[in-house]
Amino acid sequence: MIIFKTLKYKNLLSTGDQEIEIDLSSSKSTLIVGHNGAGKSTMLDALSFVLFGKPHRPVNKPQLVNSVNGKRCRVEIDFEIGPKKYKIIRGLKPNIFEIWADGELINQDSHSRDYQKHLESNILKLNHKSFHQVVVLGSGNFIPFMQMPCHTRRAVIEELLDIGIFSKMNGLLKIEQAELKDKIAKTVNELEVLESKIAMQTSHIHQLEDISKQSTAAIEAEAAKVQGEIDVLVEKNDSLLTALEEISDLKDKFKKLSSKRVQLEKIQHSMGDRLKECSKELSFYQNEELCPTCSQVIAVSRREEKLHVCSTKYNELITGNNQLVETIADTTKEESAIYEKLQRLGKLNNEFTNNATTIKALETQKKSIEMKKAEVNAGDLKRANEELEQLYDQRYKTVDRKANQMEERHYNNSIAELLKDTGIKTKIIGQYLPVMNNLINKYLKILDFFVLFELDENFNETIKSRHRDDFSYSSFSEGEKDRINLALLFAWRQVGKIKNSCDTNILFLDESFDGSLDGDGADNLLKILDTLTDTNVFVISHKAEILDGKFPTKLTFTRPNNFTIMKTETEKLNATR
Repeated sequence: MIIFKTLKYKNLLSTGDQEIEIDLSSSKSTLIVGHNGAGKSTMLDALSFVLFGKPHRPVNKPQLVNSVNGKRCRVEIDFEIGPKKYKIIRGLKPNIFEIWADGELINQDSHSRDYQKHLESNILKLNHKSFHQVVVLGSGNFIPFMQMPCHTRRAVIEELLDIGIFSKMNGLLKIEQAELKDKIAKTVNELEVLESKIAMQTSHIHQLEDISKQSTAAIEAEAAKVQGEIDVLVEKNDSLLTALEEISDLKDKFKKLSSKRVQLEKIQHSMGDRLKECSKELSFYQNEELCPTCSQVIAVSRREEKLHVCSTKYNELITGNNQLVETIADTTKEESAIYEKLQRLGKLNNEFTNNATTIKALETQKKSIEMKKAEVNAGDLKRANEELEQLYDQRYKTVDRKANQMEERHYNNSIAELLKDTGIKTKIIGQYLPVMNNLINKYLKILDFFVLFELDENFNETIKSRHRDDFSYSSFSEGEKDRINLALLFAWRQVGKIKNSCDTNILFLDESFDGSLDGDGADNLLKILDTLTDTNVFVISHKAEILDGKFPTKLTFTRPNNFTIMKTETEKLNATR
């Protein structure tokens, strides 16, 4: 568990040279109040900046430096993980990034990005997105879990369950597979070369045996014949070379056509969505007479105007879609024609390569013939046979190496299946899903929101009411969405504690009491906060008059003379709390 102790910052946004120090661990819950722009949420930017190098809100890094002083922006945080004590210092103008462990500065030789990666992977063991899912619930720039795309939701859960290592392993395995593929291709090529050498050496031995019985005239005749074969192949390759000159241009053209077709298909898909929307609107004005919003009769002139606009737009879209279909068809046809031509040229290129290989072999054969105008003695034949044995031995070792590489690739393919999203990660997530769903529904009940909420393995939601009606997250009111967001936040924190992956002592609620929660929702949220153990809660709110007396500590932010200052007060809790 990460125990955050103190946060200090100065010359950050509206904070000037007077350093603000916040105790993050001594009070169970703290109320943070102040007028808009006083600097309440600056502490979230300071926390996010010092840990991850970027603010909580969408502010450019240069804008973090106080605009009046223009320099010496500095943020420090102290925290503990088990017996180790850490301090992180980060600043701008001048740039500072230091990580201290038990009073010693961790090596800074590596690039700052690697230094940040070391902080997130080896010390905090969570990233910016996961940290904010379990530490901050805000009404401003916080993106609730249910408003994230499915792949982002999955990334957050993988971080919570500490199974992101499988994705890293899969990435490393892909690199290894690519290297292994190159090795196999190289081995196959070596085998082909060895087979060619063995065939040539065998032929050479036969020639040695025959040459010993041939006359010089016969040898010269054979050399002439070989030269004739070489001349024929050279002539063929000269002809093929002319035909192969256009391969490069054709490949470039094929690549451009493929890219063009893909872009056209994307446009066609987008146009299809627009057609559906237009058709739906046209159908509405053709068949409906009442406005779905105000339940009043739609004026005839209004309907006719809308029908005319929609019909015109629909016809234009149909015409454009038809033209696009024709263009895609023409592009596909041209692409296919070029592909077929490239296939034919590929065969010619193979023929060219084979001819070149044969020419080399024939030239070697010719040289051998010309060097053996006399009878080959037994010593020459013996050396040739010894060389052939060596080639056979090399081929045996190469075949064995290829078999080992193929077996390794087979094992890697099996491992890759396990490491994919549909493999072991899905199995682990599937085991934790019932726990997650139970926790979410537990907190929803505490918040007096009685629905059955379930996430599937793809993190799509299913929400059923008491009457078993199906809903989605987007169909609820903002207040109901806030309750779902709160339930998810507390569930993720609980999962983080179970896995000890994203377990921290701090929780920030940024204007959560100021949003769409009604009175009962706010009271129930306070009940949940009371049940949290080992957690220091910070509530940023404008409703000081409602929440005063319900928190043991209150931080009041003001901004006299355009610089933020903070006042700490210890409050006496109301008896009702």
